[in-house]
Amino acid sequence: MPIAPYLDTAPSLDTGVYLHASAQVIGDVQIGADSSVWCNAVIRGDVNRIRIGLGSNIQDLSMVHVTHRSPGKPEGSPTVIGDHVTVGHGVILHGCEIGDECLIGMGSIVMDDAVIEPRVIVGAGSLVPAGKRLSSGYLYVGRPAVQVRPLTAEETAFLRYSAEHYIRVKNNHVETAQAATSSDR
Repeated sequence: MPIAPYLDTAPSLDTGVYLHASAQVIGDVQIGADSSVWCNAVIRGDVNRIRIGLGSNIQDLSMVHVTHRSPGKPEGSPTVIGDHVTVGHGVILHGCEIGDECLIGMGSIVMDDAVIEPRVIVGAGSLVPAGKRLSSGYLYVGRPAVQVRPLTAEETAFLRYSAEHYIRVKNNHVETAQAATSSDR
């Protein structure tokens, strides 16, 4: 089953959220309207909270987790993902904050307490170290990720387009499943 409680918390899904049957969403997780979680992705809010905004997508084989609360760090490190964020295939997000309209490239890792401001592209395979802040409006690439250049107008427009594309794709999956269910009757 793709949704599981942990202790006294259970995931909360807003209207139009799509979870692929192979995805796992566990614990204190809230997912905003029209967001999607794809094949074999894991969103594990067992020891802290995870919040995913509106129209965001967590693509295949990605993992979203948190750092637990402790005496030295009473709030731990929750993960907060903004609106219209595209999280590419095989990404690890751990106890970090991702602003609105970002694209986190395939295979990237974003560590505890990193903050990615709105409208940033993190290139495929990049590593955003713990505590690093990425400024809005730039492309970052590398291990560790470094600021390469400002985003072009086309790239900035693509950030919203990418998220909206995934809303269309998830809607197609939902409609296909509904049609298959109707034809089985």
